[in-house]
Amino acid sequence: QVQLVESGGGLVQPGGSLRLSCVASKSILSINVMAWYRQAPGKEREFVAAIVNGGRTTIADSVKGRFAISRDNAKRTVYLQIDNLKPEDTAVYVCRASEGLNGDSWGQGTQVTVSS
Repeated sequence: QVQLVESGGGLVQPGGSLRLSCVASKSILSINVMAWYRQAPGKEREFVAAIVNGGRTTIADSVKGRFAISRDNAKRTVYLQIDNLKPEDTAVYVCRASEGLNGDSWGQGTQVTVSS
C-alpha cells in the first residue's frame, strides 16, 4: 500500500489556473498508474487524468485541452495542471494509485472551488 497526500486546491475565479499535487510515500515508478479523479456535489466520482509508470498520459475527453497531468519522480509527486477553470470544475479532487494485484490506494482529496 502507498499513502497519498494531495494539496493545491482552493478558491479561484473562472478563467484562472491551478496546479494540484499528489505526493506518494514511495517511488511512483513502482506504481502501475497514478490518476486523478473528482467528485462534484450531486454527481458521481469521475475520472480526470492518469499517467502510467512509463510516462504515457490519458486525459478525460470532458477536460481535454484544459487539464494536463505530469510528474516529478525525484519528488514522488504527480501534478494536475488545470487551466481556464470553469464553475463546473468545482469538486473534490482525489489522487489514486493503482498497483494491479496489490490493490488501489486513495488520498483524502483537495477541494477546488471555482467562483466569482
